[in-house]
Amino acid sequence: MSEWIALGLTFAVAIIWLRLNDFLAHRGWISSSLSRKIIHLGTGPLFVICWLLFPDTSLSRWFAASVPLLITLQFFLVGTGLIRDQQAVVAMSRSGDRREILRGPLYYGIVFVILTLVFWKTSPIGVVALMILSGGDGLADIIGKRFPSASLFWSPRKTIGGSLSVFLGGAFFSLLVLWAFHQAGVFHLNWMDTLFKIAGISLAATLVESLPFQDIDNITVPLVSVMLGYLLF
Repeated sequence: MSEWIALGLTFAVAIIWLRLNDFLAHRGWISSSLSRKIIHLGTGPLFVICWLLFPDTSLSRWFAASVPLLITLQFFLVGTGLIRDQQAVVAMSRSGDRREILRGPLYYGIVFVILTLVFWKTSPIGVVALMILSGGDGLADIIGKRFPSASLFWSPRKTIGGSLSVFLGGAFFSLLVLWAFHQAGVFHLNWMDTLFKIAGISLAATLVESLPFQDIDNITVPLVSVMLGYLLF
């Protein structure tokens, strides 16, 4: 498949996924906070799986990275008010304030661009970091709010259930997507060894996510995942 066809298909998947959630939130069928986290949770696995559509050429990583780059540019324009997109504001902000998009969602998009360019299909590190960011961190808020559990004493706004979701969600999505890459012949992995490595990275990312800071975990979670990934992979 050529880079252009792969690019078109990846854009189509990303836009359909985002606009579907925008539509559901705008109609009030799901809350804006839930829509925000569903986008966070699903965007990563869908995008990274689409890497498999691209041929093994030097340009492919740049073509692929242009998808989150352009979507992140849209986030910036909506967040600054340069373009009006109320559906996107409702779907991606907690309170309906467009400026919220300039924090968490913008950081999320920038991280995807950087990790796509740096790691692409040459190392499992980028896949694991992005899956922990999207699958782990995204699932934490959904589970934490819908299934009450005890709060963390060092971070009262976060719960044991939410932190457990970061660990399990990050590990599950990492293994799932790495399995797809393994089946496609991109990576050749020893699964028992890989399981322990992912468990260690997910645990470290869980501890970082549990800290009492808002929005910047879209930066700190993948950062610690990459740092530990360099030591383990």
